Amino acid sequence: MNEINTIVTNIKRGIVKPIYFLMGEEPYYIDKISEFIEKTVLDEAEKGFNQVVMYGRDVSIEEITSSAKRYPMMAEKQVIIVKEAQDLSRTIEKLLSYAENPQPTTVLVINYKYKKLDKRKKLYKAIEKTGVLFESKKLYDNQVSDWIRRVLSGKNYKIEAKAAQMLVEFLGTDLSKINNELEKLITILPENSIISPEDIEKNIGISKDFNNFELRKAVGEKQIVNANRIINYFAENPKNNPLVMTISLLNSFFTQLLQYHGLETKDKFSVAKSLGVNPYFVGDYATAARKYPMRKVSQIIGLIREADLRSKGVGANGMPQSDILKELLFKIMH
Repeated sequence: MNEINTIVTNIKRGIVKPIYFLMGEEPYYIDKISEFIEKTVLDEAEKGFNQVVMYGRDVSIEEITSSAKRYPMMAEKQVIIVKEAQDLSRTIEKLLSYAENPQPTTVLVINYKYKKLDKRKKLYKAIEKTGVLFESKKLYDNQVSDWIRRVLSGKNYKIEAKAAQMLVEFLGTDLSKINNELEKLITILPENSIISPEDIEKNIGISKDFNNFELRKAVGEKQIVNANRIINYFAENPKNNPLVMTISLLNSFFTQLLQYHGLETKDKFSVAKSLGVNPYFVGDYATAARKYPMRKVSQIIGLIREADLRSKGVGANGMPQSDILKELLFKIMH
């Protein structure tokens, strides 16, 4: 976030580099920085002649550099934005000669999603010297809830821990998808609202009672009846509750529970930091640790791995996905 703030602050101050190479696994920030440059470097009157958007699948490196070498018309700068530049990955090193001596009146923005330049290559070093290299890294699951809170705080909203977790478990780590849903909530709910699980259920369609978060809690507390109610709901709604996601979350939970057993200090904030979870959820691990001794947790992790293989067709003998989950939970809780 600090790197993004520096880029944005410098541009606002008029410190604009000739090349912005935006790369990495998380497209959200690549899009945001590119959109900011597109909106702010030139005024509306200048954009008509001096702002061009290209797409990697439609152009060559030679065409990009040829355009970048031109002078702006009736403006101090021109802006060239190359979207989906990852389609040029096979020839991207041809950008080297331009990167070594870029046109100072051009702002060239390269959106290189899901890939990154090799730091050992000359192109990386050249852009590092003359422009800005920004790598947008994928957030881990346990970082996304904090990201949601930061985004909402900046817009004068708050969110309950369970509500944030519901979004993460339903939408994964795709920040663009999550941001779209947050924008929807902001449009509907008044400013300074605290977004609750009920708000998520009502406006986004994620059940507050039948989701992976509640399943994990029921399993951790050995609430056998409630766990079975949830997996029966999953069986009836497989599209919104894929087995691969449920198994992944159970594996994460019990792996963290194994870590919990091995911790010397078990106060709330030490545990939260060690496991990479919100302090709000530490009580769930304390409860589960009483229900599942360390040896049992190790056995459960093995059972989850077996179920994962079966869910992918290895040794399943045509068993329905819902039955694989039911069998797994029976073995876990008995």
